[in-house]
Amino acid sequence: MLHNINPPYLIKKIYSQFKWDTSNNKVLLTFDDGPNPGTTEKILLALNEFNIRALFFCVGTNVERYNSLTNQIIDEGHVVGNHTINHKLLIKLNEKDALREIKSFNSLMLENFNYIVRYFRPPFGWFKFNTGKMMQKTGLTCVMWNLVTYDYHANLEKVKRIVDNYLQSNSIIVLHDSNKTTDIIVDSIKYIVDKAGKHNFEFGAPEECLN
Repeated sequence: MLHNINPPYLIKKIYSQFKWDTSNNKVLLTFDDGPNPGTTEKILLALNEFNIRALFFCVGTNVERYNSLTNQIIDEGHVVGNHTINHKLLIKLNEKDALREIKSFNSLMLENFNYIVRYFRPPFGWFKFNTGKMMQKTGLTCVMWNLVTYDYHANLEKVKRIVDNYLQSNSIIVLHDSNKTTDIIVDSIKYIVDKAGKHNFEFGAPEECLN
């Protein structure tokens, strides 16, 4: 499980085909597990306030359940990424079933939203040696991170400490669009924005950050 705040250099080297840092020296915000009523709306309002475009790694079952929120994410200029159809651990699935989890999400987005998905993040950050091969088969780019906030612990002070210690100009930051983060997500975003501003770090759109 790769829930290191900033994964080890050796892991990044071995899986160099994955995206661990932004390519343009700008900060990228990413949100996992949504869409989620009561949280997604708060995130979108905050992003609009700060004029930031983000990458939402959505779960297919949530997309189906809350299609209007998915439309809102897209309509407001953000990017939807693949977090599988059912949020299953890929390491517990054979390649055929893992590919079905990934491809089903892509088909859902294309059929229901006329949307072509470009980016993937494995649920819980777990992946196997064959994940890179599956990315080739599905035409996706696997996007990991160099700063996971642990915001799902619902502890804003912990989020602040992590951001203080790990924020870089090329950070790919993981936040969560879930019930666990509802009470702290806006303050977490605002703190990251404030901290980035103090360091003169800029935020980038997903497409430019992941070239």
